[in-house]
Amino acid sequence: MICKREGDVRIPSGCAIAAVISREGKKMTAEKIIEAMKPMHDRSNGLGGGFAGYGIYPEYRDLYAFHMFFDSRDTRKDCEAFLKEGFEVVKGELIPTRKMPEITDEPIIWRYFVTPLRSVLADLQLDEKEFVTRTVMKINTEKKGAYVFSSGKNMGTFKAVGFPEDVGVYYRLDEYEGYSWTAHGRYPTNTPGWWGGAHPFTLLDFSVVHNGEISSYDANRRFIEMFGYKCNLQTDTEVITYILDYLVRVEGLTLEEAAGVIAAPFWSTIDRQKDPAVRERLRYLRTVFPSLLVTGPFSIVLGFSGGLMALNDRLKLRSMVVGEKDDKVFVASEEAAIRTMEPDAEKIFAPSGGEPVIVKVREGAY
Repeated sequence: MICKREGDVRIPSGCAIAAVISREGKKMTAEKIIEAMKPMHDRSNGLGGGFAGYGIYPEYRDLYAFHMFFDSRDTRKDCEAFLKEGFEVVKGELIPTRKMPEITDEPIIWRYFVTPLRSVLADLQLDEKEFVTRTVMKINTEKKGAYVFSSGKNMGTFKAVGFPEDVGVYYRLDEYEGYSWTAHGRYPTNTPGWWGGAHPFTLLDFSVVHNGEISSYDANRRFIEMFGYKCNLQTDTEVITYILDYLVRVEGLTLEEAAGVIAAPFWSTIDRQKDPAVRERLRYLRTVFPSLLVTGPFSIVLGFSGGLMALNDRLKLRSMVVGEKDDKVFVASEEAAIRTMEPDAEKIFAPSGGEPVIVKVREGAY
């Protein structure tokens, strides 16, 4: 009798994440990051893959790009009518794809370039980002068979059930150019593999790819849903996206402060902080936002307009490596993925637990 090793039947640290960004805002296709997912193939199992690209819609840079799944033509027509009640729909079209045997059970996949109607914003007394957020939540919660899976400006998410290297080919991502890309290969453990449950998860220009499990999910979800967010996509990662949107956009925290909430230092670590101002700020964040501490093993990459942030849980229970070359910064679950994107990558290091790595594009470069 041949006994299989654990690694032959399951991937205990599953999921693959990767990212690349140009500090100078130089455009690149997704080809390299698609290639980077191949050496991490066994971290996923074909039940979800996806990418997010920034700077990919320069001709519509001032419009929100809604990427949407529909289960039928009637659902699409109903949702279009709903969108036109609150938005000027500048353009609507099928998202181009390549038919391939590795990707099956496709929904109807459309994108809309829209801008909120000023009269509607005035009547509701909302800024446009809050209005877009509420619209996304309403569609994803109340419009059966319709799902907005990307809603930012000059960016877009592309995801499916499949291995990431196949998903990239399926969406023809070699035809897009962006200054930043993130990628994910999924190995679902406690939640189903379906098109809406693939990563990245997005809201406005925020996108999150995640490796790990969130043991604090119920506490995080109960808190964030008090502020109008709805977690209904059958996976724990969704809540991280909403937490970051709430902390940064709504509460006005910096990215460093938001990282200090979701991967908060231990009280003993805070007490050892020598700078009194820093110590008091960390105490304040832990005291005011205790329900947004994310516990359990995780490594995430947050994409946003003009930058990205990589972050481990405070115990560093999931792998994540960072490297650089010229104006580019690379992040991945494994160094092999970085070497695939850039064989001569330098300054390779693994960030400490709870230590955010934040990279921003030079002002005006994108």
